[in-house]
Amino acid sequence: MTNGDAISVLVVDGHQTFAELLGHALAGQPDLEYVGHALTGAEALRLAAELRPNVILLDPDLSDADGIAIAELLRVRQPDTRVVILTASDESALVGRATAAGAAGFLSKNGALGDVLNALRTAHGGGMTVSTDILARLLRSTSPVVGPRGGGLTAREDEVLQLMAAGLDARAIARRLGISLHTCRGYVKAVLAKLGAHSQLEAVAIATRRGLVRPGRQ
Repeated sequence: MTNGDAISVLVVDGHQTFAELLGHALAGQPDLEYVGHALTGAEALRLAAELRPNVILLDPDLSDADGIAIAELLRVRQPDTRVVILTASDESALVGRATAAGAAGFLSKNGALGDVLNALRTAHGGGMTVSTDILARLLRSTSPVVGPRGGGLTAREDEVLQLMAAGLDARAIARRLGISLHTCRGYVKAVLAKLGAHSQLEAVAIATRRGLVRPGRQ
Protein backbone atom coordinates (compact mmCIF):
# COMPACT_ATOMS: atom_id res chain seq x y z
CA MET A 1 0.00 0.00 0.00
CA THR A 2 1.24 3.41 -0.90
CA ASN A 3 -1.13 5.35 1.33
CA GLY A 4 -1.72 4.00 4.79
CA ASP A 5 -4.78 6.22 5.26
CA ALA A 6 -6.52 5.11 2.06
CA ILE A 7 -9.15 2.38 1.87
CA SER A 8 -7.55 -0.51 -0.01
CA VAL A 9 -9.82 -2.18 -2.55
CA LEU A 10 -9.50 -5.47 -4.43
CA VAL A 11 -11.73 -5.90 -7.50
CA VAL A 12 -13.03 -9.38 -8.34
CA ASP A 13 -14.72 -9.65 -11.72
CA GLY A 14 -14.53 -12.21 -14.51
CA HIS A 15 -14.39 -9.53 -17.20
CA GLN A 16 -10.85 -8.18 -17.29
CA THR A 17 -11.64 -4.97 -19.16
CA PHE A 18 -14.40 -4.08 -16.69
CA ALA A 19 -12.12 -4.87 -13.74
CA GLU A 20 -9.34 -2.70 -15.16
CA LEU A 21 -11.75 0.19 -15.79
CA LEU A 22 -12.94 -0.02 -12.20
CA GLY A 23 -9.34 -0.11 -11.03
CA HIS A 24 -8.59 3.03 -13.02
CA ALA A 25 -11.58 4.80 -11.43
CA LEU A 26 -10.50 3.73 -7.95
CA ALA A 27 -6.94 4.90 -8.54
CA GLY A 28 -8.28 8.40 -9.19
CA GLN A 29 -9.82 8.69 -5.71
CA PRO A 30 -7.59 10.19 -2.99
CA ASP A 31 -9.18 8.14 -0.21
CA LEU A 32 -9.35 4.82 -2.10
CA GLU A 33 -6.46 2.62 -3.16
CA TYR A 34 -6.76 0.04 -5.91
CA VAL A 35 -4.52 -2.89 -4.99
CA GLY A 36 -5.35 -5.25 -7.85
CA HIS A 37 -7.99 -7.43 -9.44
CA ALA A 38 -8.86 -11.11 -9.63
CA LEU A 39 -10.69 -12.82 -12.47
CA THR A 40 -11.62 -16.04 -10.65
CA GLY A 41 -12.73 -17.17 -7.21
CA ALA A 42 -9.47 -19.01 -6.58
CA GLU A 43 -7.45 -15.94 -7.50
CA ALA A 44 -9.69 -13.78 -5.31
CA LEU A 45 -9.01 -15.92 -2.24
CA ARG A 46 -5.27 -15.94 -2.94
CA LEU A 47 -5.00 -12.19 -3.46
CA ALA A 48 -7.26 -11.42 -0.53
CA ALA A 49 -4.97 -13.40 1.77
CA GLU A 50 -1.87 -11.81 0.26
CA LEU A 51 -3.02 -8.18 0.04
CA ARG A 52 -5.43 -8.04 3.02
CA PRO A 53 -7.60 -5.33 1.42
CA ASN A 54 -10.06 -3.31 3.49
CA VAL A 55 -12.86 -3.89 0.98
CA ILE A 56 -13.44 -6.34 -1.88
CA LEU A 57 -15.71 -5.37 -4.77
CA LEU A 58 -17.05 -8.71 -5.95
CA ASP A 59 -19.09 -9.87 -8.95
CA PRO A 60 -20.80 -13.11 -7.85
CA ASP A 61 -20.85 -14.48 -11.42
CA LEU A 62 -17.40 -16.06 -11.66
CA SER A 63 -16.21 -18.75 -14.06
CA ASP A 64 -14.87 -21.15 -11.44
CA ALA A 65 -16.94 -20.48 -8.33
CA ASP A 66 -20.11 -19.10 -6.82
CA GLY A 67 -19.17 -15.58 -5.82
CA ILE A 68 -21.51 -15.63 -2.82
CA ALA A 69 -19.71 -18.73 -1.55
CA ILE A 70 -16.45 -16.82 -1.95
CA ALA A 71 -17.93 -14.02 0.15
CA GLU A 72 -18.84 -16.54 2.85
CA LEU A 73 -15.30 -17.94 2.88
CA LEU A 74 -13.86 -14.45 3.14
CA ARG A 75 -16.10 -13.65 6.10
CA VAL A 76 -14.64 -16.64 7.93
CA ARG A 77 -11.02 -16.24 6.85
CA GLN A 78 -10.79 -12.44 6.92
CA PRO A 79 -13.61 -11.04 9.04
CA ASP A 80 -12.13 -7.53 8.95
CA THR A 81 -12.32 -7.41 5.15
CA ARG A 82 -15.64 -6.09 3.90
CA VAL A 83 -17.29 -7.38 0.72
CA VAL A 84 -19.49 -5.33 -1.59
CA ILE A 85 -21.39 -7.22 -4.29
CA LEU A 86 -21.57 -5.63 -7.75
CA THR A 87 -23.73 -7.59 -10.16
CA ALA A 88 -25.66 -7.49 -13.42
CA SER A 89 -28.15 -10.03 -12.05
CA ASP A 90 -31.68 -8.98 -11.16
CA GLU A 91 -32.47 -12.01 -9.00
CA SER A 92 -33.98 -10.91 -5.68
CA ALA A 93 -32.91 -14.19 -4.07
CA LEU A 94 -29.29 -13.23 -4.67
CA VAL A 95 -29.69 -10.23 -2.36
CA GLY A 96 -30.80 -12.42 0.52
CA ARG A 97 -27.93 -14.85 -0.05
CA ALA A 98 -25.44 -11.98 -0.17
CA THR A 99 -26.63 -10.39 3.06
CA ALA A 100 -26.70 -13.79 4.76
CA ALA A 101 -23.09 -14.22 3.64
CA GLY A 102 -22.20 -10.97 5.39
CA ALA A 103 -21.93 -8.69 2.35
CA ALA A 104 -21.72 -5.01 3.23
CA GLY A 105 -23.33 -3.85 0.03
CA PHE A 106 -25.31 -5.01 -2.98
CA LEU A 107 -25.14 -2.85 -6.09
CA SER A 108 -26.29 -3.08 -9.67
CA LYS A 109 -23.82 -2.70 -12.52
CA ASN A 110 -26.41 -0.44 -14.12
CA GLY A 111 -25.88 2.12 -11.36
CA ALA A 112 -23.61 5.14 -11.25
CA LEU A 113 -19.89 4.89 -10.56
CA GLY A 114 -20.27 7.39 -7.72
CA ASP A 115 -22.67 5.03 -5.97
CA VAL A 116 -20.08 2.25 -6.13
CA LEU A 117 -17.35 4.49 -4.70
CA ASN A 118 -19.59 5.68 -1.88
CA ALA A 119 -20.63 2.10 -1.12
CA LEU A 120 -16.96 1.15 -0.66
CA ARG A 121 -16.50 4.01 1.80
CA THR A 122 -19.70 3.09 3.63
CA ALA A 123 -18.66 -0.56 3.87
CA HIS A 124 -15.29 0.38 5.33
CA GLY A 125 -17.08 2.52 7.92
CA GLY A 126 -19.27 -0.37 9.04
CA GLY A 127 -22.39 0.45 7.06
CA MET A 128 -24.30 -1.27 4.28
CA THR A 129 -25.50 0.02 0.92
CA VAL A 130 -28.16 -1.44 -1.37
CA SER A 131 -29.01 0.02 -4.78
CA THR A 132 -32.39 1.71 -4.74
CA ASP A 133 -33.62 -0.28 -7.75
CA ILE A 134 -32.64 -3.55 -6.07
CA LEU A 135 -34.34 -2.53 -2.81
CA ALA A 136 -37.47 -1.56 -4.75
CA ARG A 137 -37.57 -4.99 -6.40
CA LEU A 138 -37.15 -6.67 -3.05
CA LEU A 139 -39.97 -4.62 -1.56
CA ARG A 140 -42.25 -5.61 -4.43
CA SER A 141 -41.35 -9.28 -4.13
CA THR A 142 -41.71 -9.48 -0.35
CA SER A 143 -45.16 -10.67 0.70
CA PRO A 144 -46.88 -8.62 3.41
CA VAL A 145 -46.67 -10.25 6.81
CA VAL A 146 -49.77 -10.36 8.97
CA GLY A 147 -49.18 -9.83 12.66
CA PRO A 148 -48.97 -7.25 15.44
CA ARG A 149 -47.97 -3.82 14.16
CA GLY A 150 -44.98 -3.87 16.46
CA GLY A 151 -43.96 -7.27 15.16
CA GLY A 152 -43.83 -8.58 18.72
CA LEU A 153 -40.38 -7.01 19.05
CA THR A 154 -38.90 -6.05 22.38
CA ALA A 155 -37.63 -2.50 22.83
CA ARG A 156 -34.04 -3.64 22.25
CA GLU A 157 -34.98 -5.68 19.18
CA ASP A 158 -36.78 -2.66 17.77
CA GLU A 159 -33.69 -0.56 18.37
CA VAL A 160 -31.60 -3.12 16.50
CA LEU A 161 -34.13 -3.11 13.65
CA GLN A 162 -33.94 0.69 13.32
CA LEU A 163 -30.14 0.54 13.12
CA MET A 164 -30.35 -2.25 10.54
CA ALA A 165 -32.64 -0.02 8.50
CA ALA A 166 -30.08 2.80 8.81
CA GLY A 167 -27.58 0.55 7.00
CA LEU A 168 -25.48 -0.68 9.92
CA ASP A 169 -24.26 -4.26 10.09
CA ALA A 170 -24.07 -6.37 13.27
CA ARG A 171 -20.58 -5.16 14.19
CA ALA A 172 -21.50 -1.50 13.85
CA ILE A 173 -24.77 -2.02 15.74
CA ALA A 174 -22.93 -3.76 18.57
CA ARG A 175 -20.52 -0.82 18.84
CA ARG A 176 -23.38 1.71 18.74
CA LEU A 177 -25.32 -0.06 21.50
CA GLY A 178 -22.29 -0.99 23.59
CA ILE A 179 -23.01 -4.72 23.50
CA SER A 180 -21.00 -7.73 22.38
CA LEU A 181 -21.14 -8.93 18.77
CA HIS A 182 -22.48 -12.28 19.99
CA THR A 183 -25.33 -10.58 21.86
CA CYS A 184 -26.09 -8.35 18.88
CA ARG A 185 -26.28 -11.31 16.52
CA GLY A 186 -28.76 -12.88 18.93
CA TYR A 187 -30.99 -9.81 18.65
CA VAL A 188 -30.65 -9.82 14.86
CA LYS A 189 -31.71 -13.49 14.71
CA ALA A 190 -34.69 -12.73 16.94
CA VAL A 191 -35.76 -9.85 14.68
CA LEU A 192 -35.47 -12.04 11.59
CA ALA A 193 -37.47 -14.83 13.22
CA LYS A 194 -40.26 -12.54 14.39
CA LEU A 195 -40.57 -10.87 10.99
CA GLY A 196 -40.32 -14.14 9.07
CA ALA A 197 -37.22 -12.95 7.21
CA HIS A 198 -34.19 -14.87 5.99
CA SER A 199 -31.73 -11.98 5.88
CA GLN A 200 -31.25 -8.53 7.39
CA LEU A 201 -32.20 -6.86 4.14
CA GLU A 202 -35.40 -8.88 3.85
CA ALA A 203 -36.21 -7.98 7.46
CA VAL A 204 -35.85 -4.28 6.66
CA ALA A 205 -38.02 -4.71 3.55
CA ILE A 206 -40.76 -6.44 5.55
CA ALA A 207 -40.53 -3.88 8.34
CA THR A 208 -40.75 -1.04 5.82
CA ARG A 209 -43.90 -2.52 4.28
CA ARG A 210 -45.44 -2.79 7.74
CA GLY A 211 -44.50 0.72 8.80
CA LEU A 212 -42.15 -0.48 11.52
CA VAL A 213 -39.13 1.49 10.31
CA ARG A 214 -38.97 5.04 11.58
CA PRO A 215 -37.22 7.53 9.26
CA GLY A 216 -34.30 9.63 10.36
CA ARG A 217 -32.50 7.15 12.64
CA GLN A 218 -28.73 7.58 12.40
